[in-house]
Amino acid sequence: MISGVTSGAIAGAGPGGDEADAWRERLGRAFGPIADDPAERAAALAHLRGAKANTRAALDRFNELWRLTRPLGTEEQYQEPSFRRAHEVYIDIRSRSLPDGLWEGADGPGLPYALLFLEWEARFPGEWTEHAKAWGTEQWLIRSVAVADHDQPTREKLADLVEIVVRRAYRCKDVSTFASHGRSTASISATDSVRPPRRTTHGHDFTPAMFSGLLEHPEAPNTRRGGRTWVSEASGKQSGPADPDR
Repeated sequence: MISGVTSGAIAGAGPGGDEADAWRERLGRAFGPIADDPAERAAALAHLRGAKANTRAALDRFNELWRLTRPLGTEEQYQEPSFRRAHEVYIDIRSRSLPDGLWEGADGPGLPYALLFLEWEARFPGEWTEHAKAWGTEQWLIRSVAVADHDQPTREKLADLVEIVVRRAYRCKDVSTFASHGRSTASISATDSVRPPRRTTHGHDFTPAMFSGLLEHPEAPNTRRGGRTWVSEASGKQSGPADPDR
């Protein structure tokens, strides 16, 4: 089981390169929420609350100037110095906290921070939900990192994330999360060794056999229904009723 990553632990976060330096300057403190020390996590979350308050204040200022300069028309509005400056300040401040700071991209120097966000949700789901819940961003990051050409440290990180999610109580989007990661890392054997227990979600079971089916058949949709369909076909049975929570 992983204990958390540091900003230099994954390829793309090491020294060298203006872009990597820019990511570290903006989000270097973002690893605090996955620290093992509760006091360090609490301090990081307090910092994040402050950053989000600054983002809201910058957005309020931008919106105020947007209303004041709207009569100028769109092209002239963005040429108006105070409005343009308010927009630049908002974009800059927004980029310095999670999840907004991830919108710059999830590959290259941004990859460690994408993995950080996914690990935070996996290891500390309650704190993630309170401070940075963004299912749309999470799903976009999953699609971005679920590729087969990662280096070995990144593949190991993704496999560890699969194991965390499989072991824990079910949460929204879990099926697509660990099926995508599992497919990208070819981690069938790793997750099979975990043998997650049968669990019921919204009245429907999700079993290790269903998960294995999703991994072995990339063409199947990342849903519990897709996993049940594979199990039913493999056993010669008809699939069950449609899953309302697909």
